[in-house]
Amino acid sequence: MLWHLTALAQPAFTVVPLGVQGGLSEGNLSAYLVAAAGSADYVCLDAGSLYTGVEKAVARQALPGPATKTIRTRIKGYLISHAHLDHVAGLLLNAPDDAPKPIYALPGCLATIQNDYFNWRAWPNFGPGGTAPALGKYQLQPLAIGQEMPLSNTTLHATAYALSHGRPFQSAAFLVRSGRHYLLYLGDTGADAVEQTENLRTVWQAVAPLLRAGQLRGIFMEASYPNQQPEKQLFGHLTPRLFWQELAVLAQLAGPTALRGLPVVVTHLKPTADREATIRRELEAGNMLGVRLIFPVQGEQLAF
Repeated sequence: MLWHLTALAQPAFTVVPLGVQGGLSEGNLSAYLVAAAGSADYVCLDAGSLYTGVEKAVARQALPGPATKTIRTRIKGYLISHAHLDHVAGLLLNAPDDAPKPIYALPGCLATIQNDYFNWRAWPNFGPGGTAPALGKYQLQPLAIGQEMPLSNTTLHATAYALSHGRPFQSAAFLVRSGRHYLLYLGDTGADAVEQTENLRTVWQAVAPLLRAGQLRGIFMEASYPNQQPEKQLFGHLTPRLFWQELAVLAQLAGPTALRGLPVVVTHLKPTADREATIRRELEAGNMLGVRLIFPVQGEQLAF
């Protein structure tokens, strides 16, 4: 099934979710391919699951097979929000068979990938530096907060913003541009009130003008735990209550009806027991802003 923004709007982006959950299932962890509409040149937003996700997408006819060839040739680079294993495991495990390409991230994230993974102890050194011999398969491309960067071998551009994922640990948001249209992808993040930062507010201030102008095609935003999760056990994540609290800040900045009908893709649900169903119910019950909630399916193509 192909979901798209509206029958009247020409899609600006194609997205293929390769992994949509926030834990437990090793084959279904955060990873989203995004390309300009009409293009087969993707970048991967996080890379918790790759091969399994591509196989699912091939089975759903969202991507061509075989999976290894698609990973090598169609993924032109990786945008990594943070270096926790559920966001990089697929990248690491597929590195031996991957083709040379860039990894884009904030400098601290790249340092973790190079020093803690690509070090010949945790994994062979596919990076350009660190422990010799450096195989140099991946180019580590640091992103500067708030500065747009073109993404090699695609027509896309990306701007990174800092997020707080359990103080003092840093995650990132990526504002991806195709022409005059944008997608906003939030890595794992806690709410500003809980994290005692204004990181999310800074992101909302950046995208509010785009939302008002009709240029923001969608938001990818996590909701990891149900509302009953104690605040001290959120570990830098959102609940449905905090999810809506943060989007209400964006609505205040952009206008009370600006979010109506906007696609918001819910990411990183923790799929234990009845938790996932509870999160969905709480999100749907709290939707006073009139956004279009999307619960992505692994391998099922979306268009925005």
